[in-house]
Amino acid sequence: MSPTSLIILIILFFAISLVGVVTGSNSLITVPVMFQLGVDEKVAVATNMFGLTFMAIGGTIPFVRQSRIDYRKVSPLIVLTLIGSALGAVLVGLITNAGLKLVVSVAMIAVAVFTLFRREGQKETAPRADGYDGTIETHELKSPAAAAPGSDGAAVRVVLVYSLTFILAIYGGLYSGGYVTILTAVLVAFFPMPFGEAVGSTKLINVFSSLIATVIFAWQGLIDYKLGIILAVTMFVGAYIGAHFASRMDETWLRRIFLFTVVLLAAKMLFDLFG
Repeated sequence: MSPTSLIILIILFFAISLVGVVTGSNSLITVPVMFQLGVDEKVAVATNMFGLTFMAIGGTIPFVRQSRIDYRKVSPLIVLTLIGSALGAVLVGLITNAGLKLVVSVAMIAVAVFTLFRREGQKETAPRADGYDGTIETHELKSPAAAAPGSDGAAVRVVLVYSLTFILAIYGGLYSGGYVTILTAVLVAFFPMPFGEAVGSTKLINVFSSLIATVIFAWQGLIDYKLGIILAVTMFVGAYIGAHFASRMDETWLRRIFLFTVVLLAAKMLFDLFG
């Protein structure tokens, strides 16, 4: 990779990590840009996952310290995630580069649509990943099952959550773009789980999802460690600074800018594939 491309990536990863404190779904932008800068598709996915592992660990620590995670609930989800994410990571080694680009493009558009149309719930006070105890906006998906936690549908909801967790874990190991966002919505909607607890739980789950995928990518020889370490440090610093400043930004405009960028990159990749 040329020095210019590396500088562009560092600036991009820093900016996306800073804004990602509010928007999430960093991989929806970082991985496609790595594609555009000439990084091999599989190496881009694997190296990005390497960096995400460190971000996931850093984001989980405040929730662990504040005892916001119910380990009894989360433990089965972690087991399913380890299996699903391992399968997803293995698939990366089997899919062609063109096929991987297509998967990423479709995922970007799907997550963008999901983020755009998900319902906005009430304001709730809950700790953020950076430890800030402020008012954050919840995003709840209401369903008849979720509305009656004591009903006979409780067992059905548990099976549904476990099934969706496993399916999403495969996607999380394969690409991860928007994975935590969707999983958080699933836990809030169908477990049901309070938003603050769901945020902390999905961050912990993402540690295991990213870690097992990274191990498999390392075994497959797909990680560019030199680039990965640089980007991991950049992402950590960006997220740390963003934790202090991004909360003061207007989330609506941040989301609009983020979604516009995601859709633009997805369109560019689809044009490259089929144009």
